Amino acid sequence: QIQLVESGGGLVQAGDSLKLSCAGAGGAWSTYAMGWFRAAPGKEREFVATIMWSQSSIFYSDSVKGRFTISRDSARGMTYLQMNNLKLEDTATYFCAARSGTHYTQASEYDYWGQGTQVTVSS
Repeated sequence: QIQLVESGGGLVQAGDSLKLSCAGAGGAWSTYAMGWFRAAPGKEREFVATIMWSQSSIFYSDSVKGRFTISRDSARGMTYLQMNNLKLEDTATYFCAARSGTHYTQASEYDYWGQGTQVTVSS
């Protein structure tokens, strides 16, 4: 049974930094692609970042490129999202997701999801 648990969310001010963690259990993490997605109130879940199992390929959404960094420690089943220079529009529930094989930017391509962690950015 594959499980993903996010942590690290919180309330911060605009311009601050925050690092999210996703702990995975029950899977062969060295073969899984990992993604971060977010959902703001009243909005659909949107892609944030994704990383291949080998870390050889990484994609970011245009809205976070240059501010967020995705990384992973496959041996420990951990995936991270370093978020710098946070903006009000980054307020959302952040989810990590996993799928076997290559990475995608579409949420529908991912098989496993965590419960989410809330990030709130205030002015």
